[in-house]
Amino acid sequence: MKLSRPASWFLLAFGAWSWVIWVTFIKNLWEDGSGLAFDDGEPTGYFWVHLVLAVTSLILGTVVGAIGLRAVRAWRRSED
Repeated sequence: MKLSRPASWFLLAFGAWSWVIWVTFIKNLWEDGSGLAFDDGEPTGYFWVHLVLAVTSLILGTVVGAIGLRAVRAWRRSED
């Protein structure tokens, strides 16, 4: 299956965007001062649920970005 050029770039951009968003989210979660993520220095259920969500999203974003990267490279090879 060959993806269109716009779809390839979209997937690559989506993968990069996922890393920007979720790394920032994890950083903010780790530094949370509201008491939701940590209770007396111990991680709460809120912390663990959101950490799993963020890690899962990073993995999926990486996979989607890798598919986009492979498709962009395939387009560039076919232009030569």
